[in-house]
Amino acid sequence: MTWTLGIDTSHHVAVGLANGEEIVAREVVEDTRAHVEQLLPSVLRACATAGIGLTDVEEFVVGMGPGPFTGLRVGVATAWTLAYAAGRTPHGVCSLDVVAREFADLGAPERFVVAADARRRELYWRVYLADGTPEGAPQVSDPTMLPELPVAGAVPEPYRELFELSGPDRLDPGVLAARWRSLEVAGDEPYYLRPADATVPGKPKSALPRLRAR
Repeated sequence: MTWTLGIDTSHHVAVGLANGEEIVAREVVEDTRAHVEQLLPSVLRACATAGIGLTDVEEFVVGMGPGPFTGLRVGVATAWTLAYAAGRTPHGVCSLDVVAREFADLGAPERFVVAADARRRELYWRVYLADGTPEGAPQVSDPTMLPELPVAGAVPEPYRELFELSGPDRLDPGVLAARWRSLEVAGDEPYYLRPADATVPGKPKSALPRLRAR
């Protein structure tokens, strides 16, 4: 069996550990602002629960979003660093696909949507077929723009009454670790879908009065 570590910070900190397709440990910290402080301790706790060391992990997989820039970057950078330090190649998958995979394994409808909080009164979302196959690329939009299909995933409370909610209501990091091989490869570029909130400022304007030439 192969020990696989799954990391996702597209929302909060979520860490899963699997031995082959057997989920062995999960660590979730439901604080969307504690990625830097809580991610590595969560990884170590998961390893301790499984009774292994971090050096025993053979595969590293990470959710590539969509998600807010800062939190998502922490998870991707950590997974990439741990993988390369172990001499392994990291694997990226779409975070929404993980929820879709679990829904499909449980018995999903013919077509459905997985959605997640994108803040700014918007949702990240993607359409799937019953077997968990994505139909189109991940999107970000006003909640009213989602297709009229059953919706799974972590839909924020203010929008829940808009949809026919069905299936898993959050990403399971254990499923990420155990079932990542069945998911579409996401590549090396995270799904930010929007520019970062923090940007490089332009050239500062002088506060000194301009002198006119005589």
